[in-house]
Amino acid sequence: MLRYYLRYENKKINTPDPLPSLPKTLPKITIQLPLYNELYVVERLLECISKIEFPKNKLQIQVLDDSTDESLELSKRLVLKHQKNKIPVELITRKDRKGFKAGALKYGLETATGEFIAIFDADFLPQPDWLLKTIPHFKNPNIGVVQTRWGHLNRHFSVLTEIQAFALDAHFLLEQVGRNQQNHIINFNGTAGIWRKECILDAGNWEGDTLTEDLDLSYRAQLKKWKFQYLDDVVTPAELPVTLSAIRSQHFRWNKGGAENFRKMIGKVIRSNNISFSVKFNALFHLLNSSMFLNVLIVAVLSVPLLFIKAYYPDLRFLFNLSGLFVASTLIFFFCYWFIHKRIFGGGLSSFLEYIKRFLLFYSLVMGFAVHNSIAVLEGHLGKKSPFVRTPKFNINSDSSRISTNKYSLKNSSIYTLIEFVFALYFLFGMFSAFGVSAEGDFGLFPFHLLLFIGFSSIFYHGLKPNL
Repeated sequence: MLRYYLRYENKKINTPDPLPSLPKTLPKITIQLPLYNELYVVERLLECISKIEFPKNKLQIQVLDDSTDESLELSKRLVLKHQKNKIPVELITRKDRKGFKAGALKYGLETATGEFIAIFDADFLPQPDWLLKTIPHFKNPNIGVVQTRWGHLNRHFSVLTEIQAFALDAHFLLEQVGRNQQNHIINFNGTAGIWRKECILDAGNWEGDTLTEDLDLSYRAQLKKWKFQYLDDVVTPAELPVTLSAIRSQHFRWNKGGAENFRKMIGKVIRSNNISFSVKFNALFHLLNSSMFLNVLIVAVLSVPLLFIKAYYPDLRFLFNLSGLFVASTLIFFFCYWFIHKRIFGGGLSSFLEYIKRFLLFYSLVMGFAVHNSIAVLEGHLGKKSPFVRTPKFNINSDSSRISTNKYSLKNSSIYTLIEFVFALYFLFGMFSAFGVSAEGDFGLFPFHLLLFIGFSSIFYHGLKPNL
């Protein structure tokens, strides 16, 4: 992915592609805004969408509101207000949440008049010229989706938001750019993108049998030979989750949904005659992406008894020394993410030192989430179904004291908090064991156990106050 990304960056500098022009006759566009109990962000969202630059007679805005609280009444008032200001917006509600977000999008599609369907989650705020920058790319009739890069409204709110932004930047630059440049299968990210309506219908429409309906439809569309266009230079700002409970719910959905889509799609990918072997090979690991957490947890748990096995079976020591080659994966990880950090924040010594700090925090906290995310992955692979749990949005940029009074805040700690405390103690034991397993000690795994201890301790600390 890094090689593909750097090739793309070099091409942009040396032989930049001219931006496509707007079609002479603008198409009809439907903007879908799927909502569920978004009391704190719905007003901000509709105010932003009302400023989209596009002929009003070519625009349809669907507020797909499945809310069960007072935010539904707020949506009704806001829609009426914007309608009086000649904004082509309408409120669409359902009697139940069948199919969750996928069900809402599919329901709205039945009355969508647009040739193209733009989708924005409640916490996304597209720039006014967003449609003018994305629509020209559909001049190629094979393009089914144009996806834009996510930006971050509250990157610097806390350590948790800094780390989320760090990880998402790598996904949206390294992975999405790399895959798209090689014509590998990439995924629509659920929001901040626009679909050709014909593509949605040809691929079988939205389905709610996985928690990541966006990944599901993306694969079905590309197996039908539709092309995806990724625009890294068009950035759509959004709010990052600010509480541990919100992050847990979001990551559980993403990771379980990824495993569910592996079960659903891998057979179709392997049997497809429309894609090459290299695309299939890349898709295998793409769909297994979330299983990384399960692997991290297995390796971490086994690493402590490994200390004692090495000490009591010295004849096997050479095998354990060979396993040190896996450290190379961390170095590759570190090397790749540096290029993304440099793209966003610039190079230089001070930037590199800041990057080291951010990478270590990211690396340890990713390990700390391993238990929660591994359970999500296992449930996905085993086919256990669960409801779509929305990620609460708070519309908070600086005043953290407002979190505790937010109606969507959790009041109690999760059971995972206790589990993560036990794991923190387990890896603390591993650190102490390094001094006593042999006369000279064995410190090869000490840095690994230290990062695991920091990661689980940090998640435990934040878990004591779920809204911290």
